[in-house]
Amino acid sequence: MAYGVLVVDDDFMVARIHARFVEQTAGFEVVGTARTGAEALELVAALAPDLLLLDVHLPDLSGLEVLNRLRAAGREVAVVMVTAERGADAVRAALHGGALQYLVKPFEYADLADRLRRVAETLATLAPAAGAGEEGVDQSTIDQAFGLHASGGAVPPELPKGLSPETAALVLAAARGRREISASETAEAVGLSRVTARRYLEHLVETGVAEVRLQYGGTGRPERRYRLR
Repeated sequence: MAYGVLVVDDDFMVARIHARFVEQTAGFEVVGTARTGAEALELVAALAPDLLLLDVHLPDLSGLEVLNRLRAAGREVAVVMVTAERGADAVRAALHGGALQYLVKPFEYADLADRLRRVAETLATLAPAAGAGEEGVDQSTIDQAFGLHASGGAVPPELPKGLSPETAALVLAAARGRREISASETAEAVGLSRVTARRYLEHLVETGVAEVRLQYGGTGRPERRYRLR
């Protein structure tokens, strides 16, 4: 069984590239494309896709408004935000609206494929068995669905004093949107001080979620660059 994907982007060429990336990924197939928010809502109702690749900047409705309308209508379609928008407000809105991933353009095929596989893992974890009714699930299954397994690049469930899960999730989303990120870049994306952003990033390194490398410039101290494992 392949997961059906609706690609939503107002740039025809970008939509084609994203659709080609999806078709290259085992277990996924493109069921349609939309260039406006209104068209996206119509196609979700008509095609019932499993997943949306949803841009934030659309000519009519914001992709975040599309996400809100889908949730208000009870649509449980999985959503991956695929956008050039790096603002902390947009990242927060996507997180609170229930987007499973947030990927910043431009990106390479491997970046999207990784997000698609993580979405597939989440959907498969809570998929009902054939003929089964509504059953409870144990904590380990819930943790897996929310990405709290060691190799999933997720925020560990326990955080040091002074760090909040909500902000940690925003830092993680910012890091997922880039191949590497610095404390300064994270601070700008999430709306934190550089010192606070570095505390969150260093915690990700300490818990094995991320790794760090030193980037040496011409003068001064090397910059610490963080990358999710």
